[in-house]
Amino acid sequence: MALFDFTVEGTSGHARAAAFETAHGTAKTPMFMPVGTHATVKGVTTDQLADLGAQVVLANTYHLSMRPGADLIAEAGGLHSFMQWDGPILTDSGGFQIFSLADTRKLDDDGVWFQSIYDGSKIRWTPESNMEIQQKLGADIVMQLDQCAPYPATREFVEGAVDLSARWAARCLAAHTKADQALFGIVQGGMHLDLRLQSVERLLEAGRASVEAGHKDFQGFGIGGYSVGEEHDVMFETLGQVARALPDAKPRYLMGVGNPTTLVRAVREGVDMFDCVLPTRTARMGTAFSSTGRMNMRNAKYTRDFGPLDDACTCPVCAKYSRAYIRHLVKSSEMLGGMLLSVHNLHYLLDLMRRAREAVLAGAYEEFYEEWMASPAANDY
Repeated sequence: MALFDFTVEGTSGHARAAAFETAHGTAKTPMFMPVGTHATVKGVTTDQLADLGAQVVLANTYHLSMRPGADLIAEAGGLHSFMQWDGPILTDSGGFQIFSLADTRKLDDDGVWFQSIYDGSKIRWTPESNMEIQQKLGADIVMQLDQCAPYPATREFVEGAVDLSARWAARCLAAHTKADQALFGIVQGGMHLDLRLQSVERLLEAGRASVEAGHKDFQGFGIGGYSVGEEHDVMFETLGQVARALPDAKPRYLMGVGNPTTLVRAVREGVDMFDCVLPTRTARMGTAFSSTGRMNMRNAKYTRDFGPLDDACTCPVCAKYSRAYIRHLVKSSEMLGGMLLSVHNLHYLLDLMRRAREAVLAGAYEEFYEEWMASPAANDY
């Protein structure tokens, strides 16, 4: 496969199994990508991530540009060298972080002013400067700078975000020059199907115009602005049509979603890639995904339960540690508790997507989906 080739290897209904080539290896979909905001997945080493079968790791442009800074990371040889991860890395643009801090940012057509959460300094980003930062970080996949609309928001506000994101997408394409780095556009549009489809078309137009001007096209597409406060069933009213409006020959990445059942449902709608802090964040709160539904390890019923965390799980934590021990760690606020639960939760999602891929390749995704939805594992909220 050539660099950035996306090859659909099988379909089952709308669900897809594919492979995407990057400068640091091939990623196979459907896949979940662990989030390493500060160039680290909290409490989990890169060796552990590799052993768990993680393919792509995320890092956050907003936070890394502040600390330790893109120039320092570039001096270290880029993110791969800096964090000692040999596989593909994806950096988000930081746009979500900027626009979630509405009271400290000022937006205009050219870019955005915002206040650093670290030292209060005022910082200016444009699509061009954002591309410069992400190129210095050196990830394999980078995201355009966009405006993520909150939920709820007026239709007028969402229309403005779609327009600005589309114009910034074209500028990101023109500014992005790193040949071994894929650039993804981001679909916005809130919960309005017509605005979502308009956003898709604007991104496709930007890509065509970029190619005609001698620049690159988008190598894939993020679907942003979901899971921002709405009920997940509201997201699914439009997600499938939005995903399938994107090109068949490019990856579709649903940003910021990590509930197991939501992943299973979204794969059925044609989504290929996912990321979320949920598995590690909930782990640090003492919560585990399991084949019997979500588990709160603070619960007293686990005090003398010497069985594995999840009888159906093959992760190294379930092979070695008891529910009673993990509850003890969580109740004692020992950091090892969150670390062990992080490993388990990440394995759970990575393995779920591995099994989803096998079901697609076997032409049996609908059976996989129905079996999942009928199981206690679907009680994951």
